[in-house]
Amino acid sequence: MKRLPALCLCTLLIITSTNAFAAEPIDIGSRLELMVDDTLIDSHTADARFLLHHPTPREIVFNYDKPWEGTGCGYQSIFQDGDLYRMYYKAWQLDVQQGKLGPNNSNFTCYAESKDGIHWKRPDLGLFAFPKGGSKDNNIVIGLDRREWMGDAKPDPVHPAVFKDENPDCPADAKYKAILRSRGPRGLLVLKSADGIHWSLMSDKPVITDGAFDSQNLAFWDPTIKKYRAYWRYFTAGTIDDKVWKPAGNRDIRTATSDDLLTWSKPQDLKYGDAPPEQLYTNQIKPYYRAPHILVGFPTRYIERGWSKSMEALPEVEHRKKRSSISDRYGMAITEGLFMTSRDGVNFKRWQEAFLRPGIERQGTWAYGHQYIAWQMVETKSETEGAPNELSLYATEGYWTGKSNQLRRYTMRIDGFVSINAPLKGGEIITKPITFTGKELKLNFSSSAAGGITVELQTPEGKPIEGFTEADCSELFGDTIARPVHWKQGTDVSSLTGKPVRLKIKLKDADLYSFKFE
Repeated sequence: MKRLPALCLCTLLIITSTNAFAAEPIDIGSRLELMVDDTLIDSHTADARFLLHHPTPREIVFNYDKPWEGTGCGYQSIFQDGDLYRMYYKAWQLDVQQGKLGPNNSNFTCYAESKDGIHWKRPDLGLFAFPKGGSKDNNIVIGLDRREWMGDAKPDPVHPAVFKDENPDCPADAKYKAILRSRGPRGLLVLKSADGIHWSLMSDKPVITDGAFDSQNLAFWDPTIKKYRAYWRYFTAGTIDDKVWKPAGNRDIRTATSDDLLTWSKPQDLKYGDAPPEQLYTNQIKPYYRAPHILVGFPTRYIERGWSKSMEALPEVEHRKKRSSISDRYGMAITEGLFMTSRDGVNFKRWQEAFLRPGIERQGTWAYGHQYIAWQMVETKSETEGAPNELSLYATEGYWTGKSNQLRRYTMRIDGFVSINAPLKGGEIITKPITFTGKELKLNFSSSAAGGITVELQTPEGKPIEGFTEADCSELFGDTIARPVHWKQGTDVSSLTGKPVRLKIKLKDADLYSFKFE
């Protein structure tokens, strides 16, 4: 039996205090626990492992082909608001010419909505004229030609992040918030809205100034700490201020917290454990809606592969070379989606393998700006009749490689980011001591017809608890989001509420995604 994680033998004091802390049971109450890290796992056999899962590509749900849009559209914020799905995105045109970028008439935040998260429409908002002095029959929701509400601030509408404020004390006139980069002075501006359509500044000066901000920067209400969190772009080296732009090192992510979105704590740089330093272009962090004590992020990995035969074999090589005539990295950089989680907002478990690869080579792929995952995921109806709802994520295709770019939908099972997996010959995990509240233990799992899962409840010392032993457990097999564990005496575990227990979970050709006492 392999013990995780191994202790660093530094001093007797550290060993003693660490063991004492580890002996304290972890109170999980009745919250959902995802199998995304080893926080609750004390030991496992060699055949039980964490397995990263990948979303399934679905249809193109949006084409950015309106005159006020273009090839640089992206930075989508997508969330469900009652019966409505809302999407906010940057409208930007990247006209590539030999040695230069052509004129850009697009510089807006636009809005779209949907009843199902699949079929989207652009409402005619009547707020901004396009072109200047032209028609207002468009879905532009934030632009640059209404100086009356901006004052001295210079918000950049091509760097939007929009969210519905979940703070229970949020006033009605600020139900929706937007984070925009300031064009000067450098920093982040906060906007508010009562309806998600009509916006005003909460401050005419940037509220966060320590960073680079040349990406999608975002904030949200964190119900676990009852504060706002912000995540934004910085560079690990170089000089960046209102007069000097000389970034160096890696693109990375910085965070801070706030009570009111206006005054922020001292910034902290994210840490990733044993994951190596990498260029992270976006962060896409948000509390997971079913387990808000766990922050889930889908950062973009940016990598410059250099010119080679493989690079020249990738799609649209002539356009790639034209982009490189402006800046070499425009043609040879490639982006893809990663997955990471955190329980404290600063220390993240970041998977080194790609969560969303560029995919099969085709037009509009394997390029700089490809597979930027939209901020926030939503729950949508499954395409399989009778199946439970699934998660929908969205990612950009065709970024600055054609006349317009698109948004593709991807799906995966609820809680299905990472699982504890074991082959048919079997494997097992044992949790650290925990306490819980609830009447039943429910698992989100999948097995083969020959596979299955059993659960034994043990004392903190590892002794099987009478009535809840492995021999008493009826093996679970199937594929379901929530099924109670049955022992000979039934499913009721309320007699153990508040008492420290361990879970010994045995798997055969099965995946365990999450569990919950309820």
